[in-house]
Amino acid sequence: MPLKEDIKEYFKREVLPFAPDAWIDEDKSKVGYEIPFTRYFYEYTAPRPAAELAVEIRELEMKLAGHLAALFGDGE
Repeated sequence: MPLKEDIKEYFKREVLPFAPDAWIDEDKSKVGYEIPFTRYFYEYTAPRPAAELAVEIRELEMKLAGHLAALFGDGE
């Protein structure tokens, strides 16, 4: 809600018409702003194609298998 607007007026106008049984817990009310950084600063980048990711995963698995074989021996 706007910072300079009266909370009770805002509540009557914007909340009660849609939820007539709603109420305000005055003990939990506080003044301030929340800045949703992701809404203002996040820039979407499309994920890489699945085929490209699958190739990369296979390469990593092969590399890992090589490291494990070197570490533990190749079973001989």
